[in-house]
Amino acid sequence: MSYKVLARKWRPQHFDDVVGQDHVIKTLKNAIESNRVAHAYLFVGPRGTGKTTTARILAKALNCTDGPKVDFDPNEEISIEIAESRAIDVIEIDGASNNGVDQVRDLRENARYAPTTSKYKIYIIDEVHMLSTAAFNALLKTLEEPPEHVKFIFATTDVHKVLPTILSRCQRFDLRRISIQDIVLRLKQGCKKEKINISDDALFAIARGAEGGLRDAESALDQLISFKGNKIVEEDVLSVFGLASKELLEDLTQSILQSDIPNIIKLISLMDEAGKDLQRIIMELLENFRNLLIVSYSNGDNVDLDITESQLKIYQKQVADINSERILKIIDGLIDTDERMRFALSKRTLIETGLIRCSTAAQTMTLNEVISELQNLKKKEINIKSNESINSNNSQNKNLKDANVEDWYENPAIGKIVETFNSRITDIKD
Repeated sequence: MSYKVLARKWRPQHFDDVVGQDHVIKTLKNAIESNRVAHAYLFVGPRGTGKTTTARILAKALNCTDGPKVDFDPNEEISIEIAESRAIDVIEIDGASNNGVDQVRDLRENARYAPTTSKYKIYIIDEVHMLSTAAFNALLKTLEEPPEHVKFIFATTDVHKVLPTILSRCQRFDLRRISIQDIVLRLKQGCKKEKINISDDALFAIARGAEGGLRDAESALDQLISFKGNKIVEEDVLSVFGLASKELLEDLTQSILQSDIPNIIKLISLMDEAGKDLQRIIMELLENFRNLLIVSYSNGDNVDLDITESQLKIYQKQVADINSERILKIIDGLIDTDERMRFALSKRTLIETGLIRCSTAAQTMTLNEVISELQNLKKKEINIKSNESINSNNSQNKNLKDANVEDWYENPAIGKIVETFNSRITDIKD
């Protein structure tokens, strides 16, 4: 028997097997149970999130024995034929290679004929946005009023290229990127069946690199099994795909927040020598600081982030010493660095200079901070003058004033204000 890759071997065969798309599956189930199945569906979403898989499962539910029904048997002959793309009445079309008017005309002609063995003739058009404008227009009338026995299911990764006239004739479903936790759980279940010994950190690294695409994660796992066999650890994932460990990214994030430039240069050197993808490092840092920004605005409340509990504690600790305005400046610097690196020959130079600028932004006081500290300083001055008017002993007043002013200047933030507004502060002090 020929080898089948994990992405195909583990492909969901029933509604209950689909991962991370509960909102879509629930709606489709209710439509089938209430006999409200539309004549055209459009599945939209990033690669590897289950668009074609969901289309095939819907086709099985419609054409199963005694269907349409939700609880169909995925092991019956018609379901197996649909899963293997050899069902006569379920026609899968690649929109990229069948995007002309002639192909659509053939489709219209064939759609008039009744299905051979099933209840419905179902057309699944993948990457439908690749159809030409003329092909879309040729499909309009048939799509709006198809024969009773015809159903259309479209899938696309770029819905903006689909004509509004097509969108208005379909029920649209937006499939989400699959969360890291869902991907880890799915891979763990599959590895248990395949008797593959893989660490949780390795699974997390695979899921992080997949960017919400379960198929990408399964393909990466397949490659790792070929590389390392049935025992896989995090270091194997990082070395094969050029990813940085979460500890290294946390160290780099902390160095930026503390403006530790020597350590930033050291870490970039280590990652470059290890063959890490420096462009990917910037994207990972962007994700880190985006999470920091959300945590900073959450005010200690529960944060709906796709991270572990230990990571959340790290973010909460890091945001204690920095405000959201500085984090926004760092994010702007990372975005600028990412854009520059896309077309640069020396990525290491750009990432070093970019992160140094970000670390400077992390320590530079914002205008709002300066104004706030000056206001606080003025309030303290007023309080001291009030104390002076109450107390009659001039020497005690002077000692009280000097002691309080010295306390102000011990504050690092006030020290920065002194450097910037030295003349004004001196006037207040005197």
